Amino acid sequence: MILEQQVFNVKEMNYSIRSAEEKDAGELSSLRVQIDGETENMDREQGEAYIDEAGFAGIIRVDAHKPRNLFLVAVVQDRIVGYARCEGVDLQRFAHKVEFGVCVAREFWGYGIGKKLLEISIHWADTAGVEKMTLNVLGTNEKAVELYKKVGFEVEGMMRRDRMHTDGQFYDTIVMGRFRSRA
Repeated sequence: MILEQQVFNVKEMNYSIRSAEEKDAGELSSLRVQIDGETENMDREQGEAYIDEAGFAGIIRVDAHKPRNLFLVAVVQDRIVGYARCEGVDLQRFAHKVEFGVCVAREFWGYGIGKKLLEISIHWADTAGVEKMTLNVLGTNEKAVELYKKVGFEVEGMMRRDRMHTDGQFYDTIVMGRFRSRA
């Protein structure tokens, strides 16, 4: 699915959010590796599950044509600084839902970019007839959990000792879901 660009100004910084384009693939490949190394909140260690430029181009191409997929990028001064993706599945029993994920480069935290990517994704899902959005979040990422709750997500479960980080400790993953707003 393709969405039109929207422009925002927060704390004297202009940024835009738009659908990803194939020309973004190389930059997205690098950004993903960068972000994975900036926070423990991601599922991957830096460089794991690497997606190269061709891989991202393929994802963008597929997402542009699937009505249950959405791939957004946040851009500051012609530089991609974050992205969000909603991915549906082709199985009929699960066609009513999408899984949401978001990430923003650490340098751009505090400008509401992740929240805006989330809000636009929710609006798209509600207007596209998606009945349920799901996501997984690191159990210790309290700020993200609270944000998700504020926009209508509920905790649906906990996967205990689901992941092990570089500190050798196990961490829980919270499973959250949000049902379509009918307002």
